[in-house]
Formats: sequence, C-alpha cells, structure tokens
Amino acid sequence: MKSILITGASSGIGRATAEAFLETGWRVGLVARRKELLEEVAKGHDEAMVLSVDVTDTLAMADAFATFGEIDVLFNNAGMFGPSAPIDEIALDDWAQVLNVNLNGMFIAARLAFGAMRTSGRGGRIINNGSISAHTPREGSVCYTTTKHAITGLTKSLALDGRPFDITAGQIDIGNAESPIVTDLKAANPGMHTMDVGHAAQSVLHMAQLPLSANVPFMTVMATKMPYMGRG
Repeated sequence: MKSILITGASSGIGRATAEAFLETGWRVGLVARRKELLEEVAKGHDEAMVLSVDVTDTLAMADAFATFGEIDVLFNNAGMFGPSAPIDEIALDDWAQVLNVNLNGMFIAARLAFGAMRTSGRGGRIINNGSISAHTPREGSVCYTTTKHAITGLTKSLALDGRPFDITAGQIDIGNAESPIVTDLKAANPGMHTMDVGHAAQSVLHMAQLPLSANVPFMTVMATKMPYMGRG
C-alpha cells in the first residue's frame, strides 16, 4: 500500500487531496494544527493517521514523520496568504510569520521526507504546492508571492539533488481553487473566477501515481477564466 503525508490537511486543497488519496486506497498521514478537523477527515478511514502538529515546529514534525513511518510521497501543502497590502504597510512580524509557515515549514517537511526516502533506499516523491503567484502575482501579495517564488527554487533543487537516490520532486501551481484563502479573496472580488478544489486534488493524485521513472516537474491547474494569461 502506497503512503503519503499531507501537510495542511485540515481544510481546502490539503483536505480535498487527503480525501482523494483515501478514496483511492492510500495510507495517508494528516498533518495540521487543528486536530478536530483532521479527525473529521480521518473518520471512517482506517488508513488515515491524525498528526496534529505545527509545520514550523522542527521537533514535533520529526516526531510526526517517525510516527507515520514509511513514506512514498510528501504533499508539501501547508501555507498562508498573510496581509494584503503594499510592502510599506506590511509589519515585519507579519512578513516573518508568512515566511516561517510558507518557506520554513515547507523546508522542514521536505528535509524530513528527503531524509526518510534516502534512508529507505526506495526513493520517493515530494510534491510542493506552489501557486500561480510563483509566476504572476496579484496586487497586495508581496509576502505570499515572495515565498512562492522561493518554493520554485526549492523544488528545482530537490529534483536535482534527489536524482542519485530516486527521489523526484515536482511543483503544482494552483489558480483559484475554492479553498479558504480564495474564499477570503473572492469576498473582496465577487467577480473572481474559481474552480472546484477537487480538480486540484485529482491533479496531485495524478502526479503521485506516476512511477519514479517519470516526473511532472511543474503542473499548472487553474480556473479557466482567471486573468493569468493575456494583457490588461
């Protein structure tokens, strides 16, 4: 039985992805802070493991990985948007918080997964949740966009460094899936085009099911009519 550990599994893209993998028969580690929401996802699924930890807590994450055991895939998904404002209105504490969750948290999870996959000798796959913002930002997103550009560098480095150990790495850039982040943004922009979060989950599942001899380095899945391409 294949196994995947998903960070940010309590809601949005992470939750939808966890549900998709559980329905397909995978063993799934559910990582997030809100235990009660993780238990909702796990209910009725013997192969779901609730791991209530903060992704920025290095020791707690190490314990979570040890508890989960054998891992074939990491979906490195946990993240936050942060304040929406021009850079001179962003408090340094807010900047540090977004950086800590979106970059340090993803680094910690990737480091632990890479180490476990390398030690096992079987290899594995790391899928990082980037964003359309890793390519084209929206207004007032300097914290979020900066971290997502950094995730692209992380993904490329993991893919290169993982080759000798049969560890693949890819990035999925998701545009306007109906997650809590997008719901908040849509409240301020009722005309925003969105897509069902299940389409993002199925895209992650496709990437994960490939043999280690094949990889999707970058995938973009987005609401068709969102203004990503074209000129304003």
